[in-house]
Amino acid sequence: MAEEKAALKQLFVYEHDASRVELFVRIVYAWICIAVVLTIYGLIAEICILIQWFVILILGRRSEGLSNFIKGYLEYYVHVLSYYFLMTDKRPGILPKKVEIYEKEEE
Repeated sequence: MAEEKAALKQLFVYEHDASRVELFVRIVYAWICIAVVLTIYGLIAEICILIQWFVILILGRRSEGLSNFIKGYLEYYVHVLSYYFLMTDKRPGILPKKVEIYEKEEE
């Protein structure tokens, strides 16, 4: 259990220092390469959402494969957001990798 907690990290944390070189690399890396992957992945995910809607309408249940694909898109999107929106200089991979997103409610 402690090993699981150690692997968790907060994605959107303020970082004071920033690289000017990375700022220009980001134009090609994030705003072109990652944007292309996000756009294509997103279009396919939208088609899966539409198909999922009909699956639920007709069968009264969800397709696990469609849900997993849509979940993968959402996890990739959240994974690249902090880099894409200039919050960090740590580059994510261009291609999606397995990540898990958790929600923690503050009391």
